[in-house]
Amino acid sequence: MIYSSSAIPALKRLNDIFFFLKRQMIWAVIGIVMMIIVSRIDYKNWDRLFLPMFGLTILLLIFVLIMGKEVNGARRWLRIGILSFQPAELSKLTIIIYMARIIAKKGERIKDFMNGFLPVMSVIGLFVMLIMIEPDLGTAVTIGIIALSLLFAGGARLKHIMFLGVLLTPLMYTLIFNAGYRMQRLKTYWDPWKDPYNSGYQIIQSYLALGSGGLFGVGLGEGKQKLFFLPEAHTDFIFSILGEELGFAGGSAVIALFAVLIYLGFVISLRAEDIFAKYLALGITVMIGIQAVINISVVTGLLPTKGIPLPFISFGGSSLLINMLAIGILMNISGQNSGSG
Repeated sequence: MIYSSSAIPALKRLNDIFFFLKRQMIWAVIGIVMMIIVSRIDYKNWDRLFLPMFGLTILLLIFVLIMGKEVNGARRWLRIGILSFQPAELSKLTIIIYMARIIAKKGERIKDFMNGFLPVMSVIGLFVMLIMIEPDLGTAVTIGIIALSLLFAGGARLKHIMFLGVLLTPLMYTLIFNAGYRMQRLKTYWDPWKDPYNSGYQIIQSYLALGSGGLFGVGLGEGKQKLFFLPEAHTDFIFSILGEELGFAGGSAVIALFAVLIYLGFVISLRAEDIFAKYLALGITVMIGIQAVINISVVTGLLPTKGIPLPFISFGGSSLLINMLAIGILMNISGQNSGSG
């Protein structure tokens, strides 16, 4: 799908029809190798390696603000040879390991606001703040959802979570209404046809792509919206091209595969006897699941436009690598708990 959605734009702009495909294949090979290696590393080691990983992630998040590659007014990428790495993607996995570790150590104390909930959210706040400076609201929101989901599952009081929501409402209001492009995205979400050639253009082209696919699609490689009509066709809106070329059947198959993956993740979490493993598996499942749900919801117009890739499918090496590392950890947890339940 990456090749199909990016080949013609890559040829026109970069004179290389395989430009995006080659880069994604490099990351895929790295990701597969790392997934196999990580699947053979005892998941308990991630508890012991947390502090170095925490320090490295914070340093990378600071470093990207100083030396990062700027694209469309945002500093999110560090250049590594011909490849680019996004530290914010690593922060998702770091947060999951942190949350699993802290829930396992604190136990019932997570219900206490001052000694449990507040210290945990302070650490999450540090990550969110650094990511928001880039700025990257999508990743910040994803991390917030992961953290709150794990806190709720770990026994944190609902009233503490609701209090945090009330506390953050003015901040979210300011972030949205004081940033013109975010406010415009919200208006476009309500009525994209009001400005079909500007702010509503992308989502309308997405609708056209999905609608053109019909039941079985126009055929792989035969889509028209990728021909300079749909922006970000190979990244955040790749599901639109998939729907156009493979139709409702192809789109449904992808959603079904995500559903199976999420179901298996929950099963692995429930069967894990170790508390750390249980919440580590749950966090990984939530991370992949929430990104898939948000991406597909954005592409189909159920949520306002937000730059969150479709796991394993969108172009983006950082996302692919971190998701495959996460799957490797999930495989190890599953292997060690295969005899239970």
